[in-house]
Amino acid sequence: MHRPPVFLIREIDLFERDVHYRMPFRFGGATLHGCPQAFARVTIEDGAGRRASGAGAELLAPKWFDKTATLSNEDNFEQLRYAVAIAATGYLRLTQESAYGHFARQYKAQRNACTLYGLPPLVAGFGLALLDRAVLDALCRLTGHDVFTLIRLNGIGLIGGSILPDLDGFDFDAFLAGLEPRDRVAARHTVGLVDPLTGEGGLHDGLPETLVQVIRTYGHRWFKVKIGGDPAADLHRLRDIAAVLDAEADDYAVTLDGNEQYGDASTLSALWRGLEDEAALARFVRAIRFVEQPFDRRTTLKTDVSALGLPVPIILDEADDSLDAYPRARDLGYRGVSSKSCKGLYKSLINAARTALWNREAGGPRYLMSGEDLSTQAGLGVQQDLALVALLGIEHVERNGHHYVDGFADASEAEAGAFLAAHPDLYRSAGTGARLRIEAGEIRTASLAQRGYGGSTMPDWSTMREMRRPF
Repeated sequence: MHRPPVFLIREIDLFERDVHYRMPFRFGGATLHGCPQAFARVTIEDGAGRRASGAGAELLAPKWFDKTATLSNEDNFEQLRYAVAIAATGYLRLTQESAYGHFARQYKAQRNACTLYGLPPLVAGFGLALLDRAVLDALCRLTGHDVFTLIRLNGIGLIGGSILPDLDGFDFDAFLAGLEPRDRVAARHTVGLVDPLTGEGGLHDGLPETLVQVIRTYGHRWFKVKIGGDPAADLHRLRDIAAVLDAEADDYAVTLDGNEQYGDASTLSALWRGLEDEAALARFVRAIRFVEQPFDRRTTLKTDVSALGLPVPIILDEADDSLDAYPRARDLGYRGVSSKSCKGLYKSLINAARTALWNREAGGPRYLMSGEDLSTQAGLGVQQDLALVALLGIEHVERNGHHYVDGFADASEAEAGAFLAAHPDLYRSAGTGARLRIEAGEIRTASLAQRGYGGSTMPDWSTMREMRRPF
């Protein structure tokens, strides 16, 4: 595709639907019992007058985009609504552009406008991230492509320069053409700070509750373990988790997620020394692949970790709040960054290009890109994130939405049935609904190669309420 399609964004409709958690999820200092899921429906029109509509979905997750203690969950929801409304206003004003061209033209304006409303960068990024997914879905439908084909042809028009000065001259056409989408991805199970580890649990809803039940049900080999910032308390819980993994999981691998809870490098070093000093944790320590976002986002890019001497990489998540965060972190010894749809699909593609370039320069796999979750929900949310991870060739991805939410429980039977029929490799029937299918610790992604971004099925719009426009 020598010239990417250009188009106008004609209509943007925004909706919400409440999501109820079957069990509490604690990460960092927050414990969630549910929150709204945002949906965007975007209609585009090309120069010939052809129109197509696409959709995207993401939770309005509180206490991640902005962890200010004085803000309530409702305050956080409202922040994200503002970001989406600002992005929608900007996109509807633009002239004809490519898919990436819309993002590139709006990126700085979005951040500046959100700053005027007191919204931090991750919140600002959410607005574009949600709409870009719907725009890409619409473009796939307009051109008749699945997302893998469209992006490998660079039908999005991704280029360096402008807002990407470090990639000026980078051959994005060749990079994207060389991507080899995976037909299955390993599911990395999240072990939250209050998740039960053993026993039977008390829900009895047909889904596993304890860590032991999860492993026996899904066959996981990859695990993401939350740590809380207190080395002594974390070591105590990690002993219990390691005992379960050693007994139940074959040849397992682990990532540690600090969720910004470690105050400084010395505290993280104390945790690692404690891990290495315990013989009972030897197998667990060998299984650790990286440590994710241990430090506060405000200090991460002021903290040089190159002298820490940890034998595994430290990577960014919450501190990845701008397009230049990853290169800046690299200069401080960080060796990776997360792909997360709520931070933006273009940020993931750009950081994947940087990772490939830097590894080529280093002569080996020194830098990495991980796949992380923000409780992506059955349907559009989980499918679009899985499609992005599969496209980037990432071997494993944190998946937790299916553990804390019962599949399509908050959607209609018609919606669940439609997605199940379109993706029998991705979902399994569960009475009147459908649940994510994980077998031998893996999720199959072949059916995501349908016309659209991760599939051609639309959600049941009649089950949603209109998102309140804050201005």
